[in-house]
Amino acid sequence: MRLVFYTGKGGVGKTTTAAATAAYAAACGRRTLVLSADPAHSLGDVLGVRLDQKTTTPLRVAPGLDALEVDSRATLDPHWGAIRDYLVSLFRHQGIYDLCIVDCAPTGSTLRLVTLPEVASRAVKLLLRVQRAVATLVSPVARVVVPVPLPGPEVFRDIDRMLYERLAKLRERLLEADTSVRIVVTPERMVIDEALRAHTDLALFELACDAVVMNRLYPAEAAAEAFFESWGRLQEERLAEVEESFAPLPVLRAPLAREEVVGVAALAAHGAAIFADADPAAVLCVAPRLRFARGKGEYRVELPLPHARKDALDVAKLDDALLVRTGNRRRAIPLPRKLAALALVGAKLDAGVLTVRLGTPR
Repeated sequence: MRLVFYTGKGGVGKTTTAAATAAYAAACGRRTLVLSADPAHSLGDVLGVRLDQKTTTPLRVAPGLDALEVDSRATLDPHWGAIRDYLVSLFRHQGIYDLCIVDCAPTGSTLRLVTLPEVASRAVKLLLRVQRAVATLVSPVARVVVPVPLPGPEVFRDIDRMLYERLAKLRERLLEADTSVRIVVTPERMVIDEALRAHTDLALFELACDAVVMNRLYPAEAAAEAFFESWGRLQEERLAEVEESFAPLPVLRAPLAREEVVGVAALAAHGAAIFADADPAAVLCVAPRLRFARGKGEYRVELPLPHARKDALDVAKLDDALLVRTGNRRRAIPLPRKLAALALVGAKLDAGVLTVRLGTPR
C-alpha cells in the first residue's frame, strides 16, 4: 500500500490538498483511503460529509474513496491518542487500499507522530532495562513489605515484546520505499521557513519527502490586475525560491480556486489541476537517505540534511550510537557492529550532506 503524509504549517490548506489528492486518485481508479490525524478535523467538512470520529471503520464517500477521522478528543492526551488510533486504523486496513493519504496535524505534531517509532522504541528499551534491573534488586525485600503484587520478569518480557516489536515494525513501514511526506506551503515567508526546517527534521529521521505543494497561487489573469500586481511579483519570487531551495523535489502548483473547494467532485477537479500529468499515487522523487561507506582506513556515515546550518548542528558518539542534533531535534543512529567499536574522527556538513568519519584515533 502506498502511504503519503501531508503536512505543513497550520492554515496552509493541507487538508484540502490531501483530500484533493485522494479524490483525484480515486477518480483515476485507485482504491484510496484518506485519513485525518489532525485534531482540528476538517476533513469531513471539505468532503461535504459527516464522519463519525467514534469509529475506526472508514466511510465510503465516493466510488473507490473511503474517509476516516481519528477521534483524538476522547483521550487524555490528544497527540498520543491520535497516534494510537491512527496506527490501529491504518494497519487494520492494510492491503485493502492502493493508496492511503494521511492529513496530518501542523508540522510540529506531524514530526512527533512520524518520529515516534524510533524515539519511543529507544526510550522504551532503556526504561525496561532500568526497571528490570531495579525489580531484580528490590523485589525480594519489597514483596515482604509492600502489600500489592509487583511485576515479575514475565511482565517486562511481555511489555518489551508488545511495545518494542510493534514500534520496530512501524519504523520499518515508515522507511519503506512507498512511504513519503509531502509538504504544503504558501508564498509566505514564515510558512516557507518552517517548511525548510521540517524538511531538515524529516531527513534526520530518514523520512523521505517526494514533493512540495505550493498552494493558493493567483492565476495569471488575477496577477495581471493592478491591485494584485505586486502580489503576483512576490508570488513568482517565492515560487522560484521554493523550487531552488527544495530541489530536486518537484514543486506542484495548486491554484487559488474561484470558489470554495468542497465536495468530492470539486476536490477531484482541484487534484487534477495540482498534478497535471503526474500520477498522484506515484513516488514523485526518490530522496537519498542514510548511507554507510568504507574509505581508507576508516568508515563514513553519510546523512542528507537539507537546509541544515553548521551552527545548529552537533555530532557525538555514545556507545553503539551516533548522536546527531539539528535545531531542536536529536536522533540516536544505531551503528553496525563493525562501526560501533570505532571512535569519532571528524564530521563535516557540505552541500546538505553530513559526513561523519569513524576510525581508530591516531
